[in-house]
Amino acid sequence: MADEITDIWVYLATSPLLSLTLTLVAYQIVLEVWTRIGRPALLNPVLASVLIIVAVLAATGTPYDTYFEGAQFIHFLLGPATVALAIPLYRQFERIRANKLAIAASLVTGSVTGIATGLGLGALLGLDRVSFVSLAPKSVTAPVAMGIVERIGGLPSLTAVLVIVTGIIGAALGPAALNAIGVTDAAARGMAMGVGSHGIGTARALQESEAAGAFSGLAMGLNALATAILVPLAFALFS
Repeated sequence: MADEITDIWVYLATSPLLSLTLTLVAYQIVLEVWTRIGRPALLNPVLASVLIIVAVLAATGTPYDTYFEGAQFIHFLLGPATVALAIPLYRQFERIRANKLAIAASLVTGSVTGIATGLGLGALLGLDRVSFVSLAPKSVTAPVAMGIVERIGGLPSLTAVLVIVTGIIGAALGPAALNAIGVTDAAARGMAMGVGSHGIGTARALQESEAAGAFSGLAMGLNALATAILVPLAFALFS
């Protein structure tokens, strides 16, 4: 019986549909539990889903490349999902225009702070140059961060992990931190989540309100642009 189950799993593991189903089922289960228990900030659905998928892959000995053959269908949807952020952004256009100076100040402050905290942590831990460099763009979306790091001599694969960890931590702890310091304005909350936690933070902001999601999407895009300029410039000047 055990051999038959093993044979069935080996057959299913080669099907892209299995990875896609695993991803969707894991996220749906976590989302249902998260909703039923009051949507606690610390139980981030993305983090919990990742842990479930990792546990299944480890228990079954399934290589990540095999899993990704099916999960890439969801990966493809990241592009359309990002473009779709233009809809709430358009609806908030007048509010964005009215607060352009505050947005610019928040963007510069957040971008510089994100870079500085990454490099400061690297210096504190005494990391080697490659790891140190890989920390710099941790607060921007993964494709942009990996491109930046590749240009300045870091390790893109390490940066990808750091970006995901940063996003999950920001999405999990960001709302509570903003509540603790009394930030209630949707635009301000969105800017903070977008600058600090990129796409994962933006997804969390959209769960709060359309306005927060719109400002978070704007902040995510502008921070990616600012970081792509500031990080290479900083390393060119000080290295």
